[in-house]
Amino acid sequence: MADWTQHPHRRLNPLTREWVLVSPHRAQRPWQGQVEREAQPAAMEYDPKCYLCPGNSRSGGTRNVAYAGTLVFDNDFATLTAATPEFAHNESGLLVAQSERGSCRVVCFSPRHDLTLARMAAAEIRAVIDTWAKQYIELGAMPHIGYVQIFENRGEMMGCSNAHPHGQIWASQRMPHEVAKEDRAQIEYREARGSCLLCDYLALERRTGERVVCENEFFAALVPFWAIWPFEILLVSRGHRSGIDQFDAVERNAMAALLKEITTRYDNLFECSFPYSMGFHQRPAGGASHEAWHFHAHFYPPLLRSATVRKFMVGYELLCQPQRDITAESAAARLREVAAKHYLD
Repeated sequence: MADWTQHPHRRLNPLTREWVLVSPHRAQRPWQGQVEREAQPAAMEYDPKCYLCPGNSRSGGTRNVAYAGTLVFDNDFATLTAATPEFAHNESGLLVAQSERGSCRVVCFSPRHDLTLARMAAAEIRAVIDTWAKQYIELGAMPHIGYVQIFENRGEMMGCSNAHPHGQIWASQRMPHEVAKEDRAQIEYREARGSCLLCDYLALERRTGERVVCENEFFAALVPFWAIWPFEILLVSRGHRSGIDQFDAVERNAMAALLKEITTRYDNLFECSFPYSMGFHQRPAGGASHEAWHFHAHFYPPLLRSATVRKFMVGYELLCQPQRDITAESAAARLREVAAKHYLD
């Protein structure tokens, strides 16, 4: 087999059945593009101007309670609402639209304005996981909800408008298309092979260890073979679970520990408050068992060579297919090399 660390090649993502073009030789090219300023961590534990800090006023005059742990509230500028009227439009199969109902909530991870998941204690992250699980169950039980997406945008360059540690939950009437692709792939893999796609994939990755970044008894974090983002990570439960609600207390503690380690390694990589978009993919709502579904999380970070050089999808990637210069193997090696203790501690 040709050396894929040196030569251009395509890699298949079995969850989406889409290809990524890998060009490892391009990692040596000089960078003369745009350089972003390095993001600095917030300095204040409490910001009187922050609309997510305890006791502060939000849009419309709503005031946050003086919360001590997590805080959940309906997004003041929700993308999806339950009050949306039902409608559909189809003109010759070319102009097609349909209404989409839903619910959007904000989850504040901590009352402290200056923290991130990487700087929070594992016990504090465990409280966030409990909140995510409760919201997943509550929103998923609503009759008009088909899928619940839990996610976090970290950092200004990932579109985060407030530095206070928080994430969002968007519950939609129908399954979004990225999740739908994974749904079809996992179902068809199970039907064809009688086993779970991600169970089999994780077993393969753990045998080689080449792309595994860190793991514990219940979860593993790895740079997927088909990674697109420079230091992308796939967090996978080692036991076959379809949703966050199925993890017991010990497993939730293990998830908290690995979430802290992943985000700490990210910060340590370039010694900055590392930006990323992260989200959980899990079984759809509606009460069915969805036995093919395997719980996992995607981390998509844009930083490429330092805290000031980033990479997004442009040009060929928008017009043809995603392309990356750094291989999954080299990204995983760099993440393993950095310490698991935060550089600011």
